[in-house]
Parts: sequence; structure tokens; C-alpha cells
Amino acid sequence: MDIKKYLQNLDWWLVGAVCLLSLFGLICIASATRINLGESPANVIKQGVFFLIGIALMVIAANADYEYISQFTIPLYIVNILLLVTVLLVGSESKGATRWIALGPLTIQPSEFAKVIMIFCLAKVITERQKQISDLKTIGFLCIYTGIPLLLIQKQPALSASLVLVAIFCIEIFIAGLDWRIIRNVLVVTVPIVALILFDVSREHPLFTDKILAEHQFNRILSFVDPSRDASLYYQTEKSISAIGSGKFLGKGLFHGTLNQLSYLPEPHNDFIFSVIGEEFGFLGCIFVLAILLFIVFRCIVIAISARDTFSQLVAAGIAGMFAFQTFVNMGVATGILPNTGMSLPFISYGGSSMWTNMVALGLMLNIRKKETKSLFEGGLL
Repeated sequence: MDIKKYLQNLDWWLVGAVCLLSLFGLICIASATRINLGESPANVIKQGVFFLIGIALMVIAANADYEYISQFTIPLYIVNILLLVTVLLVGSESKGATRWIALGPLTIQPSEFAKVIMIFCLAKVITERQKQISDLKTIGFLCIYTGIPLLLIQKQPALSASLVLVAIFCIEIFIAGLDWRIIRNVLVVTVPIVALILFDVSREHPLFTDKILAEHQFNRILSFVDPSRDASLYYQTEKSISAIGSGKFLGKGLFHGTLNQLSYLPEPHNDFIFSVIGEEFGFLGCIFVLAILLFIVFRCIVIAISARDTFSQLVAAGIAGMFAFQTFVNMGVATGILPNTGMSLPFISYGGSSMWTNMVALGLMLNIRKKETKSLFEGGLL
């Protein structure tokens, strides 16, 4: 291997952006776990180790022959299903959900790994059926193919991971050339259904939503459409918005966020870490994080456009969509524009499984970038 040529072809902008974001995440986790108030720095050390392992996984993914591995998507899909079934059988329960498998001192979350596995497997299946992508038979097969792991994830339950799979599915079939008439028909049916659900939840005596939704799901939607109904349901979102607003333009400073340091913020090192950023780094800190995440998504989109084949393009588009969707939902929940659901902020929130999934996805992006032959401009990629 020509190391010099390899390093020249590496997308250093993308690598640099991810490393910068991950290191900033370590700082935010340090504040969220209140090291300055005497708590153990264990979570920060663990996240640092997760990041280093993630770098190794990124290097492996960036150099693996993903086109050869794509021949084994059926075994990969089966392994994914087995992992999700194993969670339901022997998984560790926490806060009413069974999402983790304990492996000695380490716990892994298979629903996180399912995201990148399904991006890969869906891309292969869609590539093989691209000419028939708008046929009802093909769409039905793809729905079942995606629906099996989705239902297993919902049984845990892990609504956020389920939503990411739905987003990945929609993005990949759209990129593959799904007929616009089908998209129109789906929207004609879906939009009124969503509106009806929101209306029914807001009623004092719902007709059906309290019967078809789990209690915690119903309460989260209720707290979104009518926060005044039950203040306790809106507590997390209210504290998150207060923290972000109190940071004003420049923030209160690292380790000086009042709501964060006094433990008023829920899950500050994970789902609501954006609230910590808003309170301690202010509007500028929020813009900084959002700008880097948008840059990462932009680079992924550029790589997808320049990919040399449909399979690579679908994988890159799926990864770009995953990063964009998770960013939107995490920040949307933290600012109150979306119902409360646990969604990690890519490369920033605490968690080994999330970090490793994102780093493997990044490695695949670098791999696709390295093999691309088309160019947006005569000089190649931006």
C-alpha cells in the first residue's frame, strides 16, 4: 500500500470534524457528570476509551473491502436479528426498558448496531431490486425486511432507534428512485393520521390513542401537544429549555451551569447533553456544535453524490440521513419542538455502542470516498 497516496486520499476534513466534536463531547460529559462537585470521572474516562476504540473501528471500516463484505448481507442480517432477540431473552433492564446485553463489565446496545447494519443490508437489497423499486411487491418486501428488526427493537422498547430505522428506510428508497406518485399517496394518508393522533391525544377523553400507544408514549405526546395538562410530564423539556435559555449568548462557563450542576437536567450526559451545551456555552456553543454536525452531514452528502455505484451511494446517503435525523431529533427534543424521546447526539452524547456505531459509519464514508471515481467538479470532491 502506498501510505502517502492513501493519506492524501483520506478526507481529513471529515476526520478532523468528528475528532473535534468527540473531544468537545468529552468536555461536555465532564461537566454533565459534575466532576467539579466531587463525582467520579469514571464516565469521562470510559467515554475516552470508547472514542479510542471507535478510532480503531473507523480505521478497520475505512480499509475493509465493503463491496466484498456486501456479498454476505444475509448472514449479517441474521446476526442482527439474533442480537436483537438475545436482548429480549437475556438483556439487562433499566428504567423499564430492556435494551442492553451485559458482557462482563461492558454493556452493549444492539439496537445501535442495528442502524449501521440495516444501512448496509438495505443498500444491498435495494441495489439488487432498483429497477423494480416502485413495484408494490418490492416495496412490500422491503417493508417486511426492515419491519422485522424494527418490531424487535420496539419490543425493548427503543422508540428512538426504531425512528432512525424508518428514516434510513425512507431515505434509501427515495435515493433509489421511488416513484413520486407513491410518495404523494403515502403523504396523503400519513399526514391526516398524524394530525388525528395529535388531536385525539389532546382530548380530555381520547377515543383510541390511549389504547394503541404505550402509556409512556402517550404521555410524551400529551406533554408535547398540551404541556398544561400535567406539569410533571413536561418537567424534562421545561428544564431543558430553561437551561438553554439561561445560557444566553456566551453561556455561564464550563462547570458553571446552574441547572446542570444542581442536577435539575435529566440525562444531562446523554439525551439532554445539548441542554448542557446551551447553558454553559450559550448560543455560540450551540451554533458551534450545530455547524460541525451540519458540516459532517454535508461531507457525507458530497461523498454520496460522487459515489461510483448505486450501492455505495445508498450506504453514504443512509449514513448522512442517520447523522442528520439523530441531530434533528436530539436538538428538537431539547428545545421542545419535538415530543420527548431518548436520542443521542452523534459523537457527543455518552455511550459506547452509539460512539462505535457512528465511528464505523464514518469509516465506511472514508472508504467510499477513497474509492470514488466521479467528481462534482473537475478537481474532485470539495
